[in-house]
Amino acid sequence: MPDFNLIDHGGLGDGTFSNTAAFKKAIAACSKAGGRVIVPAGTYLTGPIVFEDNVELHLDRGTLIQFSRNFDEYPLVPSNYEGEPTMRCMSPLWAEGKKNIAITGQGTIDGAGDAWRPVKKWKLNDADWKKLTSSGGIVDEQDLWWPTAAAKSGEKVWVDLRASNAPMTAEAYVNARDFLRPVLLKFADCTNVLLEGVRFQNSPAWNVHLMVCENVTVSGVTIFNPWYSSNGDGLDIDACRNVRVENSHFDCGDDSICIKSGRDKPGRDRGRACENVTIDNCVVLAGHGGVTVGSEMSGGVRNLKVTNCIFNGTDIGLRFKSTRGRGGTVENVEVSNVAMHNIKTDAISLNLYYWVSGEPKPEPKTERTPIFRGMYFRNITCDGAKRAIEVRGLPESPVEKITFENVRMKCDEGVVIVDAIDIRLVDVHVECNSETGLRTQNTQRLSLMNFTTSGASEGLGGELVGNL
Repeated sequence: MPDFNLIDHGGLGDGTFSNTAAFKKAIAACSKAGGRVIVPAGTYLTGPIVFEDNVELHLDRGTLIQFSRNFDEYPLVPSNYEGEPTMRCMSPLWAEGKKNIAITGQGTIDGAGDAWRPVKKWKLNDADWKKLTSSGGIVDEQDLWWPTAAAKSGEKVWVDLRASNAPMTAEAYVNARDFLRPVLLKFADCTNVLLEGVRFQNSPAWNVHLMVCENVTVSGVTIFNPWYSSNGDGLDIDACRNVRVENSHFDCGDDSICIKSGRDKPGRDRGRACENVTIDNCVVLAGHGGVTVGSEMSGGVRNLKVTNCIFNGTDIGLRFKSTRGRGGTVENVEVSNVAMHNIKTDAISLNLYYWVSGEPKPEPKTERTPIFRGMYFRNITCDGAKRAIEVRGLPESPVEKITFENVRMKCDEGVVIVDAIDIRLVDVHVECNSETGLRTQNTQRLSLMNFTTSGASEGLGGELVGNL
């Protein structure tokens, strides 16, 4: 496999020279022959890197690819935001409809996200907030810092454009461009993708977004964002097939490893499930969720396996979330051998009532109704969380056929099961500080087999099988 050294195509790793043209030349030459673009040790300032077929971008040890802070280098392109189509600035790492592409090595890729992201005051201490605001930008009435005035004003422009069904063109969206921050890596409709060994950090929005891709391996990577970063997801696997994520580390400002398949009607119309995904031997630190499914899962999620993972300090450990309007079915999920520490809220959450307050009233079941069913959790430990397990369905769509087996947890609160059918707790032991260790509501066919809790049990009506 031939190598194409970036230096031989006009590259310079001094941290100030723009390598945008050099990357384009090297990738074009590499694509014709099939091979590797070698980026030797150094700091390479660049605009977007656009992949072609049969290209492996290889970063030597000591290599930093530093993406430009000049927004004008990122053209507005048709993309999507949280599962719905929109215009956005081109991602620093970009590929559409390509095959046999890879990013490998031992270097670092930095997305210059601090130049793009707004920051909430409550997420910083006084000294860091003062340092941030003195660097420039503006602060709005909600104590949200914006890097530019155009980024702040661009939000309203973007909202109005979407409401008016404006054409998806760069000309229509130009006044919103500073607000339309990109994900660091966006590979869409690609086949045979490898991400290996590299550190991806400091993304403007999500970090790594793989959308409608097939045959993907993510191995030995590190994905980092500051904990306060808005929309700082780590790895988003969106309507992909045949994916393996292994031996990787995540420390992010939002959900860390995310499984998605589009949002609401656009996701249902696309009709592409995220399926055949394995997540093995990964470590997750800060983040809203260790492994998260949803809430954009309207095309469905199936055949997901999570094993041999550690979550330490995440907000929620295993997080499955959806809501009315999404539609889609999440099924055939197996989670095993997961250890959790210092979880801020729920160790395990299956919630079909995401972003809604109050008690749900029954509604007709339609294509907009989400479904969670057929999940198996075994060999799970947690030595600290606010709550052990939440299972919360909808009256018209109970969570169905869920098994928890060999689970050991120490939490402030115990297990809550609402609107569910066929739930099995087998060798589950919850040590909690609250008076109630198990609470159920509108639950049918609950099986308790060697279940123990230090709190009392409430609401055990319906069809109860087994013992406490």
